[in-house]
Amino acid sequence: MSAFDWNGLLRVGLTQLGLRPAEFWNLTPVELALLLGHPGAEAAMSRSALDALLMKYPDAAQSDKKDMSDG
Repeated sequence: MSAFDWNGLLRVGLTQLGLRPAEFWNLTPVELALLLGHPGAEAAMSRSALDALLMKYPDAAQSDKKDMSDG
């Protein structure tokens, strides 16, 4: 059973937010919450959470970073 009322969310997205169906389905849950004014959706990411994401998903391999600083 889904925790979300997808029919209700889609109805609000189309009628009140003026989204097209494809635009609605391309939103992340956080983006949708932000558009709907959900409390807490605007909270900024902490530095430690950003550091954890950078460790998990680095922008470039370490050797690439070294090459960029040499040039």
